[in-house]
Amino acid sequence: MCRWAAYLGEPIFLEDIVSRPAHSLIRQSQGATRCVTAVNADGFGLAWYGERPEPGLYRDVMPAWSDPNLRSLVAQVRSGLFLAHVRASTGTATSRNNCHPFTVGRWSFMHNGQFGGYDGFRRHADVLIRDEHYPHRKGATDSEALFLIALGEGLEEDPKGAMERALGKMGALARQRGEAPYVRAACALSDGERLHALRYSSDDHAPSLYHRWSETRQGWAVVSEPLETDEADWQEVPAGSFCTFSPGQVEITSFCPHPMLVAA
Repeated sequence: MCRWAAYLGEPIFLEDIVSRPAHSLIRQSQGATRCVTAVNADGFGLAWYGERPEPGLYRDVMPAWSDPNLRSLVAQVRSGLFLAHVRASTGTATSRNNCHPFTVGRWSFMHNGQFGGYDGFRRHADVLIRDEHYPHRKGATDSEALFLIALGEGLEEDPKGAMERALGKMGALARQRGEAPYVRAACALSDGERLHALRYSSDDHAPSLYHRWSETRQGWAVVSEPLETDEADWQEVPAGSFCTFSPGQVEITSFCPHPMLVAA
């Protein structure tokens, strides 16, 4: 399982989430406490929004803690909306194209979780990606496939519905050709204006996910694990939920992937 963090609010330096807190994302990459995989060393990535609609993207295959370029970057870049991810591979190769976040146009996306037995239906998942989005398929992960499928399901107009349909199709493939656990997912996605997050699992072990509004930063942090050990006001996102964050408020609704029949 991977670890990730996202932020929406007044612009801050990326280091305020990625590297400075006592349990920052970089520290989680060395010692996560709320997942089976304590070390997340199979690459990292950042997607941040600035003056242009499309996000900036920086990814590499090194462990996050060992890249001095990452620490320099997050100490200098300020953004009001960004996604950051440290990866623990569930089977696919450690390569830059397999590192999160993934971006297409103004959209960015990252995922923590798995689709059971993905190697057994990878080709069938690729078939679900629409022709116009398939040129963006650069890696081999289930996460990138999920993102591109969701784009074809209407992510622009209906983020929640598109993710329900995409997860429903991927989950159906996992049940047909994969193995349990079929679906475990904690995702963050953004179009540069809104930040969305979801937490879902086909069993009782949904990946951890928390959120917190900071009066000091005037922004939301949405994270796999709380960033500070002395902050007691982190709220756990309920399993089976879809969240839409805007300044000062969050809308949380139920999230239930549509059961899809997928041609064998």
